[in-house]
Amino acid sequence: MKKCRFCGKMHNVGFVSTRIAGTDGVSLEITKWADVFENEGFNCFYFAGELDRPDDVSYFAEEAHFTHPDIRDVYHKSFGHRTRDRAVTTKMHQIKQRLKTELYAFIEKFRIDVIVPQNALTIPLNMPLGIAITELISELGIPTIAHHHDFFWERQEFLVNAVWEYLNMAFPPHLPFIKHVVINSSGDNQLSLRTGISATVIPNVMDFENPPESPDDYAADVRQALEMEDDELLILQPTRVVKRKGIEHAIELVKRLGLKAKLVISHASGDEGYDYENRVREYSKMMDVNTLFVSDIIGEQRGKTKDGRKIYTLYDIYPFADLVTYPSNIEGFGNAFLEAIYFRKPILVNNYSIYRTDIKPKGFDTIEIDGFVTEEAVELTRKVLDDDKLRGKMVDKNYKLATKYYSYAVLQQKLSALILDSLQCNNK
Repeated sequence: MKKCRFCGKMHNVGFVSTRIAGTDGVSLEITKWADVFENEGFNCFYFAGELDRPDDVSYFAEEAHFTHPDIRDVYHKSFGHRTRDRAVTTKMHQIKQRLKTELYAFIEKFRIDVIVPQNALTIPLNMPLGIAITELISELGIPTIAHHHDFFWERQEFLVNAVWEYLNMAFPPHLPFIKHVVINSSGDNQLSLRTGISATVIPNVMDFENPPESPDDYAADVRQALEMEDDELLILQPTRVVKRKGIEHAIELVKRLGLKAKLVISHASGDEGYDYENRVREYSKMMDVNTLFVSDIIGEQRGKTKDGRKIYTLYDIYPFADLVTYPSNIEGFGNAFLEAIYFRKPILVNNYSIYRTDIKPKGFDTIEIDGFVTEEAVELTRKVLDDDKLRGKMVDKNYKLATKYYSYAVLQQKLSALILDSLQCNNK
């Protein structure tokens, strides 16, 4: 077992979330944070309703997942209404009590010294879990570093609800044992304004100190799998098909470029319905843009589909992209933005609020739109795609800036200070 480099003692950290699996933003950041904790000499353990970590460091609690039927029932009867039935309150507290028992068992089993709730005290998809974590922190006084990705007040669907007392209590809680971390300056400002809580801003990061390797033999046939012709551009939209991603802008851009190209959308709609996906398909036909929905052959791990086709990871696809489109209207930060820079790809980005306030001022060189595609953006895109020297200068500059501001070194520096403060480790 590892020992803390600050004090020489053995410390165990417990990550707590609804889901710790796959390639969603929260799960990806948990992996990065765990790398830093392990580098500092911590042993990492995981509590969630879905896990892809090894069994010997995992604690599975079925009701922790936000898709559990009982959790969904509480959610649907709590939001979109002004009052709730007494039975909903009773059910919520019964589930909360069971989850709190599971959390106590997790802490006892793995001798957890500090817990790291990952978005579980931020967005109320699982109300009983958030309340259980809050009560546990109050009862144990356990050191806690709460990582907040997107707050309930940032989403319209949470603003009409019958659970204000629980939102104010636990999403997030204002307790002396908690160090709060947000991923952008807006989150920091709003958290302080609304709750009086002060936080540390730690942006999402990538391992820019270690550039990606060249595609291996497995990924060598990506273009063939996507039925790309030799003279055809691969324009990658590396997101789910949800409204806030603004995919219509990417379709319009491809149309107005007038170049031989395919727009490749990597992920499916997920749990937000298929109305927007149908809209994107219809718009692609209207604009006569060859749009590929390839979530069936892009997965979290390599493998085979049921009909025998190869499954690639998103990181297998990036090296073959000629351009990345990221025309989101809203993002908590922007993992796809960092991924495009990591793979040294030019990127079209919409001027969404966090990009405008936190990322753009760093000096990144992008093809930018502000709510709609302009002729200027189309012309710049053509120029970047046509001019190897310009494109190389652009992506190299972005990589250097990202290494400075969004690398593992930045995460390690900021997180180390929180670890020292939380556990009051003393240097030997």
